[in-house]
This record gives sequence, structure tokens and C-alpha cells, in this order.
Amino acid sequence: MPGNDPFCTALAEALPSAARGGPVSHALARVARLHRIAAGRRLKELDLYPGQEFLMMALWDCGPVRQSVLIQELGLDPSTVTKMLQRLEHSGHVRRRPDPADRRAVLVEATEEGEALRVRVEGVWSDLEEHSLTGLTSAERGDLARLLTRLEENLCQEAGDGTVTCVTPAS
Repeated sequence: MPGNDPFCTALAEALPSAARGGPVSHALARVARLHRIAAGRRLKELDLYPGQEFLMMALWDCGPVRQSVLIQELGLDPSTVTKMLQRLEHSGHVRRRPDPADRRAVLVEATEEGEALRVRVEGVWSDLEEHSLTGLTSAERGDLARLLTRLEENLCQEAGDGTVTCVTPAS
């Protein structure tokens, strides 16, 4: 917090000079950071770290899947996914086992405890949605969702090098 220091207050309220050419990008980065912090606080109550819920969501929707597919779908570094899986496995939410079709590959699946976590994660996301969108009308919420989908499509074209899997939500 800027406190009473006028310099810090001005700095906190002003757009940094280097970001003047991208005020929307700067705002989007700030909002994404704050959203991740808010999600992290809620997920901590479930003993999850931010990002682990996305891995669990993939397992809930796909069922058992190869670890290599998870890495590709999440668009994360393999070491990051491996660390996430180690933590989730240690907490009893996922299990890894050799793929019967290719013993060199590893299948990842949600355990019963991991499946039971789904309802609580859904609650976290619903709560975060309501908190984030407080004060917006239904029409504004629809406009925001539409505009963010458009931004995602634009950024997916930018990231079209195959390192990021882009999935545009159904409208």
C-alpha cells in the first residue's frame, strides 16, 4: 500500500511511463495478478496451490490421461507439471501409473479424494466469479466474457508456436 507518501500514492495511481503505449495490457496484467492472488487464497483452504486446479479440471473432464498430454494441454514446462503432480499425488488427489498401451508412458488419474475435491473447486470458482464481477450488470458480464474471449483468440494467434494450447470457451 502506498501509505501517506505522496510519491508512492502518485506512483500507485499513475500508469508507468513504459506502459503508456499499452494501458489495457497493463490493466489486464494487474487484474490477472490480483485474480490469481484471490484464487490462491481460496484454493489454499483446499490445500491446493494456484494452477493445480487446472490440472485437476483436465483430469475431471478427460479421465486418465498421459502425463505428456497434460503437459501439452496445460502449456506448462514439464518440470512444473511434474512438481504439481508430485504434490497432488502426495496429498492423495492423483495417482500415476504406467500406461498399459505403452509402458514407457505414464497415465495420470484423479483418485476418489481428487474426484471429491471437484465440488469444492467449483465452489471456489463460483465464489471468485461473484466477488470479481460484483457491481456488473448481466449485460456487462456478457460483454466482458465476449471481450475476454476475443483477447484470448488474439493472444492465441500470437502464441501460435505450439507451446500453448488454446481452447476458446463455448459462447
